[in-house]
Amino acid sequence: MKNLGVVITDGVGFRNFILSDFIKESQANFDKVIIFSCLPKAVYEEFNLNCEIIELSVFQETFYTWFFRKAKEVTHLQVNIKNNFGIQDNLNSTRSKANNPRGFATRFLHKFSHLIHSERLVLLYDFLQQQTFKSNIITKEYIGLLKEYHISSLFFTHQRPPFIAPLIYAAKSLKIKTSAFIFSWDNLASKGRMAGSFDFYFVWSNLMKQELLSFYKSILENQIAVVGTPQFEPYSINKYGWEKNYFDEKFKIDSSKKTILFTCNDSSSKNDPIYLEILANFIRDKKLSKEVNLIVRTSPAEEPSRFEKLAVKYPFIIWNYPDWTIARTNHQEAWTQRVPSVIDLNDLKSLLQYCDLCINVLSTITLDAFIFDKPVINPVFGNKENGWFDDQKFLDYRHLSILVDSDSTEIAKNEEEYLIAINRILNSKDDKKLQRANFLKLQIGGELKNTSKRIASTLASFND
Repeated sequence: MKNLGVVITDGVGFRNFILSDFIKESQANFDKVIIFSCLPKAVYEEFNLNCEIIELSVFQETFYTWFFRKAKEVTHLQVNIKNNFGIQDNLNSTRSKANNPRGFATRFLHKFSHLIHSERLVLLYDFLQQQTFKSNIITKEYIGLLKEYHISSLFFTHQRPPFIAPLIYAAKSLKIKTSAFIFSWDNLASKGRMAGSFDFYFVWSNLMKQELLSFYKSILENQIAVVGTPQFEPYSINKYGWEKNYFDEKFKIDSSKKTILFTCNDSSSKNDPIYLEILANFIRDKKLSKEVNLIVRTSPAEEPSRFEKLAVKYPFIIWNYPDWTIARTNHQEAWTQRVPSVIDLNDLKSLLQYCDLCINVLSTITLDAFIFDKPVINPVFGNKENGWFDDQKFLDYRHLSILVDSDSTEIAKNEEEYLIAINRILNSKDDKKLQRANFLKLQIGGELKNTSKRIASTLASFND
């Protein structure tokens, strides 16, 4: 029998692969589909998925597991650091000043990997990390589950979380074929190493395929499938989204005005509240060429407490706090346990569909807005000289330098450019329609509709 195991690692994976058509399409291609969930089983209760759901025990890293994982990640960054600012920046961010065993070990690994680094050494660290799973009770539990459900193919919906590594080891020890979906547009060009090695890889586009071959020399071209991404597929599914009248009523929209959607990153994007307040002041001081509705969507990865003062100061701002419930607290990466509701997906789709302009600090939401052919402004005022949080540095990250070169968004580096860009778009002088379409083609290698069908059928072919 062809039994597919689907590993849901976090709330975003839940949105991408549970709220899309992926499970239904997989059931059409496999005898059985079993979900192995790093989220509590209860989050699936309202969905009629018609498949077994296994809640995985939470894996906690030992020091030795952590050490070899960290060695693998730091060495991977050292191998790929040349001419890659994003890798350089992320390597610097992994440094530690802590006076504890992990702090001392991190400093040692940085010094050692600077002197000695190679792809072969990365693979050695990966092997040594795998050896730490052999006698782990959680690993033995995972092996038992894979045997019990006769899994023939195990699909990971995210390639990076460290807590999936023992499950990769369990599958390989049973000679089960493994595959991974590359989670986001920035994961290869600027982030650390994957959690392990897989038999097959699913990527968004030919661009991402070339990145994978470049950063992972041991991967062969025939192991990679270009499938697009289910991250945006729900936008093409009619059951999601609100009718315009209901949307206007829910968010108290004045339909005679244009609507600006300001979306926030998590707290690592320190200038978000500043850019929002500047925008609010533009509106209050009547500097915009037209009256507008301003809707702010905060990050689903955090509580919106850092915007509380702005909510009080500017009562005309309309707030959308993402409906992502914290499903579990006792987890090494607590943010992964935030799970979206269908209502939230309806909100997000409608916000993008009915806004006239989207503003964000270089977030993936730029792509979401492009799907609805909405102009985007990316404010980045901070640099090394002016004392702000340096968000202009992100323009040198490889995936974002491609965005800049595409000329598909308005990059605003100061308050004057910010105001000019907003008024230009409000005055219907948006001239980047073609650039947006071309950038989407570059980043997403397939139509949104039937993305899940494409992934499921490719998975089935790999299992033959």
